[in-house]
Amino acid sequence: MQLLTTADFDVDAQQLARRLIGTIIRHRVNRVWLAAQVIETEAYYLSDKGSHASLGRTRSREPLFMPAGTIYMYYARGGDSLNFSARGDGNAVLIKSAIPAIEYMSSVALEKMIANNPTRDGGARPLHRLCAGQTLLCRALALTVPTWTGRPLVSGRLEVLDARDMPEEIIQAKRLGIPEGRDQHLPYRFVDRRHLLSATQNPVRRSQLEGRDYEILRRRD
Repeated sequence: MQLLTTADFDVDAQQLARRLIGTIIRHRVNRVWLAAQVIETEAYYLSDKGSHASLGRTRSREPLFMPAGTIYMYYARGGDSLNFSARGDGNAVLIKSAIPAIEYMSSVALEKMIANNPTRDGGARPLHRLCAGQTLLCRALALTVPTWTGRPLVSGRLEVLDARDMPEEIIQAKRLGIPEGRDQHLPYRFVDRRHLLSATQNPVRRSQLEGRDYEILRRRD
């Protein structure tokens, strides 16, 4: 596997959102590598009313205006969220959900991820739902705002790896949780079709129609 470099992030936000599907995010904690494979992303632009950058440049949002590949983290829904800046000021990609990358870590690491992210009653989450949401992902990987926001990826500590596991089909749909009047209609959400049950929300559930609610992007597209 190859480490992604700054050049891999220096592309359009939607292109980056698709590019990151299938990659492995791994974080070394006390000599143990925790790892997850990205299966859902969302793209954001400075001109997009749903983006943090559109709210103005502040100290906490400064990473969005830093070079491509800069980590931007913020608090949402009572937890931490992971983003990477893309090409152009204010443009970024949110890592929405993932699955444990079992093939790329030890059994001890998987046990640590499970322990990091228990259910409300203290039980173990099903593996396919362990990282099924932006805050669940960060909790499982032990990623926190104070430690990582504003920093670049650090080889040997926090890395994104190209696993050469791009899906044949990606579902493109509207982003989740965007308030009315803040460009909620924009189809900037991307989901690996192989792992719909591990997404924050299944974009092709029965009430959704292809061509109206989502599109299917094939690798050749």
